[in-house]
Amino acid sequence: MPDLVEKLGLWSEEQARAERRLAGEVEAGRIEMVRFLFADQHGVFRGKAMVAREAVKAMRGGIGVASTLLLKDTAHRTAFSVFTTGGDFGHPKMQGAADILMIPDPSTWCALPWERTTAWILCDLHFRDGSPVPFDTRRIARKAAAAFDAFDCALAVGLEVEFHVFRTPERTIGLDQSGQPGAPPEFSLLSTGAQYLTETTYDSVSPILELLRRNALDLGLPLRSMEVEFGPSQFEFTFGVTGALAAADNMMMFRAATKEICRRNNLHATFMCRPKMPNATSSGWHLHQSLLARDGRNLFMPEAGDDLSPLGRHYLAGLLAHGRGATVLAAPTINAYRRYRAYSLAPDRVAWGRDNRAAMIRYIGGAGDTATRLENRVGEPAANPYLYIASQAISGLDGLRAGLEPAPAADVPYESEAPALPRSLGEALSALHADETLGRELGAGFVDYYCRIKEAELSRFAAEVTDWEHREYFDLF
Repeated sequence: MPDLVEKLGLWSEEQARAERRLAGEVEAGRIEMVRFLFADQHGVFRGKAMVAREAVKAMRGGIGVASTLLLKDTAHRTAFSVFTTGGDFGHPKMQGAADILMIPDPSTWCALPWERTTAWILCDLHFRDGSPVPFDTRRIARKAAAAFDAFDCALAVGLEVEFHVFRTPERTIGLDQSGQPGAPPEFSLLSTGAQYLTETTYDSVSPILELLRRNALDLGLPLRSMEVEFGPSQFEFTFGVTGALAAADNMMMFRAATKEICRRNNLHATFMCRPKMPNATSSGWHLHQSLLARDGRNLFMPEAGDDLSPLGRHYLAGLLAHGRGATVLAAPTINAYRRYRAYSLAPDRVAWGRDNRAAMIRYIGGAGDTATRLENRVGEPAANPYLYIASQAISGLDGLRAGLEPAPAADVPYESEAPALPRSLGEALSALHADETLGRELGAGFVDYYCRIKEAELSRFAAEVTDWEHREYFDLF
């Protein structure tokens, strides 16, 4: 296969050195398998596993996968008629379920702590002619983050992720449990809930949290803290500040690692926002953001007496201006919209507040505080990290370019007159369609492509009879 990496100049010297390190590990017999991975449109890892010696040979030419992997909804159903002219959406390079190529980013390779002779390596997507695939969300995030170079600064991101871990019986999948999607696993609780940050609850689940901690650190993830959250069997992990693309890569690896480690130990980890169970508490994904100068100075930190620096105010105003349009990229599932409830510690409108957990954007810091930042509290942990972070970069950058100013802080966000956040996935998709800036910066055709996939999920949901409907009407009428 042609050396696309050399032909297109895709790798830096640092990436080339990382490739040589991986080849050395393979030659020494320490790595026997390589799993090439990319994030699909939903932020789910897909890819191929190759015997290590063959993997090293294939890296520079790319590894082919079916382009239909970019066209599926969350039930793994292809949402486009790919065997029609133009693949049903005017993209002939994907017509007929043609292959696309995974081009590895060698700087991301890591040995798996739970399977030491296997390595993960993240990939970018290209067509066979070498041109980039426009629906590659990692590429979208990289482009959005790079735009801050024009302002001589970089977007810095910290992660605060809530999720659930449950016990599961040793799983046997019955013949009647297949499908698109298949039946979910049975589960029971690790904790009863309503025991937020209690030491005895933490101690009772510490063997499981320690298992996750050790593996996360061995993967090289910048883990900071682990907490018992409010809901039953609910936890929160936080991660240190990194660059935008690294933060998205870290979130992808953390989610996948957590699910794989738990599955091997008769546990089920889910990043679904609100599982169906009594006394459930929704999980959020809070994204902490700031801009750093090339010398590392926090450019959001204000002078004495100010809330934010001028640059910080413009960035904040951009997040607010595109708050409704960006919602679906932070909360892309039907389930996520069950979280936006007044007086629930989740936002319900596009407002900001000073250290206020009811606001969509929580401002933390002040003069002299080098950790001054903005925390977006809209996200759900099931979001595609590349799209969530790209949406913030695009929105904030628009605020900088236009010199936007934010509305006054909301002291009581649930009672403010700020615009309401979308109340459903359908409303959020409409808001994205209406946001010209996001549509332009995400790339030509991306919004139509993405909404087509999400609308396929909505159509399937609308066709189902829910438990609520059956309880409400079956006996009454």
